[in-house]
Amino acid sequence: MSHNDCLLIQSIPIGPMLNLAYFFGDKDTGEIAVVDPGWDIPFILGTAKKKDLKITCILLSHGHYDHADGAKELTEALNIPVYISEKEITLYLPDCPHLKKTKHCQKICVGKVAIECLHTPGHTPGCQCFYTPGHLLTGDTLFVGGCGRCDLPGGSEEELLRSMERVINKLPDDTIIYPGHAYGPLTSTIGKERKKNPYLGPHHAR
Repeated sequence: MSHNDCLLIQSIPIGPMLNLAYFFGDKDTGEIAVVDPGWDIPFILGTAKKKDLKITCILLSHGHYDHADGAKELTEALNIPVYISEKEITLYLPDCPHLKKTKHCQKICVGKVAIECLHTPGHTPGCQCFYTPGHLLTGDTLFVGGCGRCDLPGGSEEELLRSMERVINKLPDDTIIYPGHAYGPLTSTIGKERKKNPYLGPHHAR
């Protein structure tokens, strides 16, 4: 059985800011991480229960409230760890139990699926994307046709462009991206974004 045969990725449109939380894990075992539970934890819990999925951890792409505010409620309900980058600034660290800090390229196993944490600062100092071969959950680092804003505390356009060049642009063309907001199409590929995204392609190389 190949890695992708057991992979589960499901977007969860949630909240008033067009956020996309995700179930990300192993469809064979039913074990999943919840990525960026910013809103409506009862809905997330109910959706997982209906699908007979077991939430084993929370992955935060960064600490902005629309991505992280539900982490405390969810981890208190399930007694599970919450993973956030070690580079995230104190201002954006959620006040919740079982908070664990991730390093660049650290892997977290959810069932049989190994999820790699890729540090991509710029939108915040601790932004990270979540990668498994062929698939990248990009949070607010990369959108379809765009990127995250850099004008909030801790943001840096220079850092974001370096993240695009040094991390995102190193991935294969056929890698599917899943952004943290539904600002347009819900998915794209790295190859397509290299051709059309002004923040990723060679037309914006640094």
